[in-house]
Amino acid sequence: MALKDELARELLEIKAVQINPDNYFTWTSGIQSPIYCDNRLTMSYPKIRAKISEAFAEKIASMDMKPDVIAGCATAGIPHAAWLADRLDLPMVYVRSKPKGHGKGNQIEGHITEGKKVLVIEDLISTGGSAIASAKALQTQGAEVLSIFAIFTYGLKKAEQQFANAQLPFETITNFDELVEALVEEGKLNSNEKNKLFDWRDSL
Repeated sequence: MALKDELARELLEIKAVQINPDNYFTWTSGIQSPIYCDNRLTMSYPKIRAKISEAFAEKIASMDMKPDVIAGCATAGIPHAAWLADRLDLPMVYVRSKPKGHGKGNQIEGHITEGKKVLVIEDLISTGGSAIASAKALQTQGAEVLSIFAIFTYGLKKAEQQFANAQLPFETITNFDELVEALVEEGKLNSNEKNKLFDWRDSL
């Protein structure tokens, strides 16, 4: 079984991903959704978080240009960025959603210099807004953002459009389609529920 398929099933096993086609969750953005992904739970499972780092490292190995720095999006991207940076023996920074309101007023914590090639790590992609904002903050400091990596994407058209508009590539380990198929294979979703989920995703 491919690593991404293993991770899709393990996210379901630890209930990092929950599906409820009849009683929608409310995201921070206000979007009503039948699926909720909380990858912060992976912090508590050493084997799973190690697989996530391994999957990110495999993606980096196939990149034409390699990063000089790993950047984590606050807050859920920070631990995965730290584990990946440690695995690759690379410097790490993290990016706040907005500049700190006291002290030095930093938005980027850690040392970043102009011209450094940076890979941004996020836990998941919904509309893409937070990851893109982090990438732009890094670009403002003169960094070259190579790509944004995340564990999971909902596969929303809005996210794809926003990344295209920002001219930022992104990749994820697993995605909405793979998780839904895993649920079907395990008998946790019937064909009607599966169709409802895809209809919801394609309607946004």
